[in-house]
Amino acid sequence: MTKETYSDAIALLKADHRTVEDLFEKFENSKSDTAKQRLAQQICTELKIHTAIEEEIFYPAFRGKIEDDLLDEAYVEHDGAKVLINDIEAGSPADDFYDAKVKVLSEEIKHHVHEEEARGEGMFAQCRKADVDLKQLGDQMLARKQELMAEAKANGLPVAVPTAVNLVMA
Repeated sequence: MTKETYSDAIALLKADHRTVEDLFEKFENSKSDTAKQRLAQQICTELKIHTAIEEEIFYPAFRGKIEDDLLDEAYVEHDGAKVLINDIEAGSPADDFYDAKVKVLSEEIKHHVHEEEARGEGMFAQCRKADVDLKQLGDQMLARKQELMAEAKANGLPVAVPTAVNLVMA
């Protein structure tokens, strides 16, 4: 695996955002069910890994240092995305509403990204003003991301499905 480098935690998260945006665009433009299935799986994997590093490392580092409402909303937005991810992974392009579920997931993620990346008062803007070493946090997040990606590759997934992520509580 090549060693990825990012200037800090926020740069890593923004790179993830761009990756998923590109995958959603490819899905939307795809005509083949096989390609749609592969892209949807890759989207789900990328989002599961991204969600894991945010929830395990990034968000806890800023609790009490930025607006709690932003963090609370982010967790709830993740929960909504996880339900759709589970539905998409359990389905196939031949199923009713499959494309619609991917489209709604895309819209939810766009909203979430906007709230994180909004200039001035967005989550990332507030995080930059907090007393947290973003470089060290980014290194920690990258290490965890690489672990999760390796797990996914070992499971034969397009990127990596982290088995440690419990998507829906029973």
